[in-house]
Amino acid sequence: MPASITVSNLSWSTPDGRPLFSNLDLNFGTDRAGLVGRNGVGKTTLLKLISGELQLQSGTIALGGSLGVLRQSVQVEADETVGDLFGVTGALAVLRRAEVGEATVEELASADWTLEARMASALDRTGIDAEAGTRLAALSGGQRTRARLAALIFIEPDFLILDEPTNNLDRDGRRAVIDLLANWRAGAIAVSHDRELLETMDAIVELTTLGATRYGGNWSQYRERKAVELAAAQHDLADAEKRVAEVERSAQATAERQARRDRAGRKKAAKGDMPRIVAGALKRRSEATRGDNARLAERRRTQALEDAAAAHEKIEILQPFSVTLPPAGLPANKVVLKMDSATAGYRPADAVLSDLSFEIVGPERIAVTGPNGSGKTTLLALATGELKPWTGTVSVMTKFAMLDQQVSLLDPSISIRDNFLRINPRAAENACRSALARFMFRADAALQIVSTLSGGQLLRAGLACVLGGPKPPSLLILDEPTNHLDIDSIAAVESGLRAYDGALLVVSHDDVFLDGIGITRRLELPTGHSPA
Repeated sequence: MPASITVSNLSWSTPDGRPLFSNLDLNFGTDRAGLVGRNGVGKTTLLKLISGELQLQSGTIALGGSLGVLRQSVQVEADETVGDLFGVTGALAVLRRAEVGEATVEELASADWTLEARMASALDRTGIDAEAGTRLAALSGGQRTRARLAALIFIEPDFLILDEPTNNLDRDGRRAVIDLLANWRAGAIAVSHDRELLETMDAIVELTTLGATRYGGNWSQYRERKAVELAAAQHDLADAEKRVAEVERSAQATAERQARRDRAGRKKAAKGDMPRIVAGALKRRSEATRGDNARLAERRRTQALEDAAAAHEKIEILQPFSVTLPPAGLPANKVVLKMDSATAGYRPADAVLSDLSFEIVGPERIAVTGPNGSGKTTLLALATGELKPWTGTVSVMTKFAMLDQQVSLLDPSISIRDNFLRINPRAAENACRSALARFMFRADAALQIVSTLSGGQLLRAGLACVLGGPKPPSLLILDEPTNHLDIDSIAAVESGLRAYDGALLVVSHDDVFLDGIGITRRLELPTGHSPA
């Protein structure tokens, strides 16, 4: 019987009573499905319910087949090894004893002589150079993610359950995971914001507050379908607004005709040539007709307004975010940042960057790329003045702003509005509210306390406070801005950065994002060296 996962009538609420799912129905077969949706809509919760990590509250989940689960972050013990991760430490010890003639007869009978070759093959498929005895604590976060993925491949599950598998991976790590999924022939469910990974999917499942919708095909095909839905929603909205106007005109015309008839009746009654009983009957009929017309007009108006509101809600959900910004006014030939033979590190005689020279001229958009450990974060620390070079010079010749992954320039204890006014002290209240509205923080949304924001909201708030002021900085520095963001948030960030006319210095492994913001040049940092 083919492997399957069937979700039936699933309802689930957070501990504080906020409903995430209501009567959710979903089916997964032996294909690769990308699970997308806004932060907070319940994607990770759904994976935890499927894997049994969370208990069901209502509904059923039927599993037909084995699961291999990759979670976003896992704590490791100091002495835990790759062999422990694979669950083969004991079996490998038997092989070692057999090699030196110390294994018992029972151990020899159960020894798996293919174990090491299968383990090496799984590690190779995820592009990691490690052995069974390698301590997990000695690996980078990205290497541990790849090792955990290799351990899943090793057990050959019917379904891979992956939660943001490319987060914190460098370009080579992302490519290894993407290639693995592209060639995976069993079932897979991947929560991801990585559009390059989603291109390898057989289906996209969109999770919203209204439920789940399955779209056959990969990310590009999903976006094409969404564009068609947007066009249909815009057509429905235009039609609904047209009907609202027609209802208003029709009601006005009916009221005017009735008023003319009433005036004619009153004139005739005033002449005295109409019996009083007839005049009274005509008056009652007129009042009844006027009431019927008013009720009919109100019903038609209410229905038309409801249709318009429903169509507008779809537009709000489907419409891509766009933003306009004040100009930074950066001249094309102005040097905004220059590093000249800069060498720096954190421990004496252990330079992370050596003899690094480059400059940013005018509104250039430079991406800093390279493997994990190549010095990208160190380069940003030099650019912002957080780290001083041992030798050489670093000069920033313009106003700049830095947005790290925690958006630490915002005060988490106060509102988005108050942060905006703190960062832009000369801005008036109306200008502040207008700027925040351009980044989708309208009305009371601008009063949210920063510590309560999701990752996507946090970065959008940071961009709003930095770029929405009367005079944006001429240089914006970003460190892995798309990590932990949902796809809608990434699209919002891309839109904001496309509208920005200053210089960009961006560390990111997301090539699709870099293309989306119009990167003009890449600065590649090889491991252990810096470019000449």
